[in-house]
Amino acid sequence: MRSLQIVVEPYASNHLKQVVEDGLGLYNVAVTGFADYYPVAIFLKDENGEILGGVLGHIWGKWLRIAILWLAEPVRRQGYGSQLLLAAEAYARERGCRHVQLSTFSFQARPFYEKLGYEVFATLEDCPVGHCEYFLRKHLAECNE
Repeated sequence: MRSLQIVVEPYASNHLKQVVEDGLGLYNVAVTGFADYYPVAIFLKDENGEILGGVLGHIWGKWLRIAILWLAEPVRRQGYGSQLLLAAEAYARERGCRHVQLSTFSFQARPFYEKLGYEVFATLEDCPVGHCEYFLRKHLAECNE
């Protein structure tokens, strides 16, 4: 039998993390038959190419999963967050998505997402301690009407 060990590597290389992600991805495709996978990386840049915001996530199984939506403080509350989110939704629709899923914390942007048609479907209390994490979704098919 092989000698195996558990190794904690908080700053693992992107290559090592990709091995784990690819392994899970291959398993998911084998079980579900959904092979279409698209990374999502949409950025807000200034005239010098500096990134002032962006949306990161992926598309798989007819769902857009948004991992991060961020804007630098100087460009917040100017409509760029909505533009980034709507661009991600449009990208998802072009690839046949029916739904979007994301999460936000109680100290972040729940009202922003709700204003754009997202609904809370689950809440994780005391995460982080003293706050909540909200899980939201939006049905894109309903938005095409």
